[in-house]
Amino acid sequence: MIDYFIAIYFLNRFEMSKKILVTGATGFLGGAFVKRFCTLPETLVLAPLRNLNSKLPDSVEKTHISNIDQSTEWTQSLTGVSVVVHSAARVHVMHEDPVQSLEKFRAINVEGTLNLARQAIQAGVKRFIFISSIKVNGEATLPGSAFSADDLPQPSDPYGISKFEAEQQLIQLASTGAIEVVIIRPVLIYGAGVGANFQQMMRWLVKGFPLPFGAVDNLRSLVSLDNVVDLVTTCIDHPQAANQVFLVSDDEDVSTTELMQRLITFLGVKTWLVPIPVGVLVSLAGLLGRRATAQRLLGSLQVDIKKTKLVLGWRPSVSLEEGLKSTAQHFLEARK
Repeated sequence: MIDYFIAIYFLNRFEMSKKILVTGATGFLGGAFVKRFCTLPETLVLAPLRNLNSKLPDSVEKTHISNIDQSTEWTQSLTGVSVVVHSAARVHVMHEDPVQSLEKFRAINVEGTLNLARQAIQAGVKRFIFISSIKVNGEATLPGSAFSADDLPQPSDPYGISKFEAEQQLIQLASTGAIEVVIIRPVLIYGAGVGANFQQMMRWLVKGFPLPFGAVDNLRSLVSLDNVVDLVTTCIDHPQAANQVFLVSDDEDVSTTELMQRLITFLGVKTWLVPIPVGVLVSLAGLLGRRATAQRLLGSLQVDIKKTKLVLGWRPSVSLEEGLKSTAQHFLEARK
């Protein structure tokens, strides 16, 4: 009789547990998802990986996949899974032929995503959380205006177009009632271990050379890694998240000049930001063939997360100030 009750206890615990599949589990964002989800009660985390020797928490279940495209076989990885968090993607690749580039983005970001979603439906997955991009909304906003989740999408580069096309087909799958879809469009994500342009900016600052960004009066939304992870964690089982699109930011916008000034303080460096007029910088960038870089540094891109806050009752758990400080501290520690 005792053995019977013990068996029932463990059976109930198994039935109550959630199993979450995270793609891109070794990446900057996917790795943060895995770490957070492993701390959730009654939750199992599964990571499909190219390299099964990849370092992840011991509690993570690993399965092998070679690539993510329209032919990937997901059956083993999806067994028992209730939620998929799809963060793996083909991201920005510079200096590609635009036509070939779009097809390469579509192969992974559209066809690969839809293949996973369709197999998730067959496996009985309840919810599919898709990490998209603010590039679906567009590349820039006018100062004082902001993108919202329900704006008409205006993607312009191959990456943004591929994310938008994936969103549209996921929404179509959700309309059948076969699966719930949640779409998250982050702005620029920063945090401990960030790479790419944000890391490069900190490298510039710690060198101490004068930089020509002392008079940039744009406004840009950013989001800390912790806030993205917190929002996605909320969306795992929030009933109002189903079949919705959400934007996410720290809910505080800054100019490029102010961003660099804050980082200079947190990095403890003495770097002079020279007040060069923005028009001069734009002209120089054009001559050097760096218009896209100039847009990211000098243009505005703001988002309104009112829908995210109202529908989910969610607020950023980390302020912009806190997020930048911890990012700078981690960067300095990594340099030692």
